[in-house]
Amino acid sequence: MELFVYPRAPRPAPSLNRGRSALRAFRAAGPFFLAIALAACAGTPVSAVPTIEPTPTPIATVSPTPAPTAAFPVTITDDEGATVAVATEPRRIVSLTPAATETLFAIGAGDRVVAKVEDITPYPPEADGLPVVATYKGVDIEQIVNLQADLVVAGGLGFTPPAAVTQLRNLGIPVIVLYAESVAGALAGIETIGRATGAFDAAQTLTKAMQGEVDRLAGLTAGLPRPRTFYEIDATSDIYTVPAGSLYEEMLRLAGSDPITTDSSYQISLEKLIVANPEVILLGDGGYTTPADVAARPNWAGIAAVANGQVVPVDDTLITRPGPRLVDGLRALIAALHPEVRL
Repeated sequence: MELFVYPRAPRPAPSLNRGRSALRAFRAAGPFFLAIALAACAGTPVSAVPTIEPTPTPIATVSPTPAPTAAFPVTITDDEGATVAVATEPRRIVSLTPAATETLFAIGAGDRVVAKVEDITPYPPEADGLPVVATYKGVDIEQIVNLQADLVVAGGLGFTPPAAVTQLRNLGIPVIVLYAESVAGALAGIETIGRATGAFDAAQTLTKAMQGEVDRLAGLTAGLPRPRTFYEIDATSDIYTVPAGSLYEEMLRLAGSDPITTDSSYQISLEKLIVANPEVILLGDGGYTTPADVAARPNWAGIAAVANGQVVPVDDTLITRPGPRLVDGLRALIAALHPEVRL
């Protein structure tokens, strides 16, 4: 999940360092956003934690500055139902979500991005030097205006503060708001960015390749045993896991597991977790928590996954960021859950 992502800080005693009020705001942003918020709260990761990195099947990106594939002006209906008119092909784009930054570079519009949101796991490298105009503290409207932005891609479900979206629109800057609660939603968002930037053909080429790879990977797990799986978002204080109906749950099912889910609060009690008795625990906070940490927790030793050594760190950014690398996340999940599968 990825809300306003922000810099790493030293990790104090176990707590959600940013405070419960911040966590409540992050929770409103949906499943993908919460994990990055919690990861950022956790501080500096454990450097020696091994992660499973399957050999990727590359999804081709597009050369910079493709020719426009749609005449302008274009009218976009974003994920909040707003109708957004983009008068001319955007030349100065601001990305307010890490997924949008990745997408813009993947479809060949990266050389038109003039600013971005802060990201604790930045990608691609070409975006590293861009000015940062949004953090967990808010959006710098004045800087966006000074950069003469002619398109802003924002995040819904509380990712970008609605007041900032309204203010930018009142200043005459087109803002499209996107969020993804499913794989299909992630692919649709990539195509929406393509329409808004005049790179729809490139975006559609990318999403077709991604869908084909998702279908291929899901086929590899068909008929395999589906272990009861607990995906740990965070457990430094309360325990947070996968909400039912989220992108998380869908990715875990596609990867060949039976995920243990909770409600929209993301919280699950230890009592409920013990009753569910997961056979596998995936550490979405694996950069901060080791299997040894889990085994040392009071009352966790009797859980099947802990007793059998089936606690595996995974790369949460790949698994939950709804951008071009989502297929890499699915590979990582399959590798963790079914290491016998040839990817």
